[in-house]
Amino acid sequence: MSPTITTAAPSGPPEVRRGDAIVLDDVARRFGRGEGEVRALDGVSLAFARGTFTAVMGPSGSGKSTLLQIAAGLDRATSGSARFGEHELGDLGEKALARLRRERVGFVFQSFNLLGALTAEQNVALPSRLAGRRLPRSVVRTALEGVGLGDRVRHRPTQLSGGQQQRVAIARALVGQPEVVFADEPTGALDSRSGRAVLALLRGTVDEGGRTLVMVTHDPSAAAWADRVVFVADGRLAGELAAPSAEQVAERLTGLGA
Repeated sequence: MSPTITTAAPSGPPEVRRGDAIVLDDVARRFGRGEGEVRALDGVSLAFARGTFTAVMGPSGSGKSTLLQIAAGLDRATSGSARFGEHELGDLGEKALARLRRERVGFVFQSFNLLGALTAEQNVALPSRLAGRRLPRSVVRTALEGVGLGDRVRHRPTQLSGGQQQRVAIARALVGQPEVVFADEPTGALDSRSGRAVLALLRGTVDEGGRTLVMVTHDPSAAAWADRVVFVADGRLAGELAAPSAEQVAERLTGLGA
């Protein structure tokens, strides 16, 4: 069965459905002013359905990371609407945004962002401790067991491989039971075997955990794990690919000049 390829609609907001976790409506993000103005995003309308895995791809500087940051509440749109569940992100103050991210969002990045002086279980528990909540040790260890590191809870980052460190970072992202997980190049620093293991874990958070996953990647093989790929070029949507294969993604990227 061949995949479905669509091009981005030129206008009109995405239909808001009860099953949507995040909805962007005509979102723009501009930096600078006048002749020096840069439009990182320019009128993007896009919805992410609950319980789905979406990969966001495009050439360097296309706006894909900016799109992720706005959807996650890490950056604010210059204009347009960004909704996370029942919340209009533009209406939330910084404290409310921080609370929403802490309680409902998980983050996984290319750089694992682990503290070298802390053990795996201490790294997983750290965000909650900084937020004033102390997780039971059993909860932290269950999170590490869920990523296959139940026997590495007392190991520090230097005692773990790159793939194991990224799995600690995934456990840290999932320990708070987030609704949505955002991943920015999560396999970029890993070898192909470790990358596949990490992608399988992320895929499982959708299929088994029912979470919504949004991943920025440059790797067609990584994107092939997603339910759909959204392409971005010059700050605008440049189409979608459903049920993607690595070969089809690579071909589409070549057409975008990536």
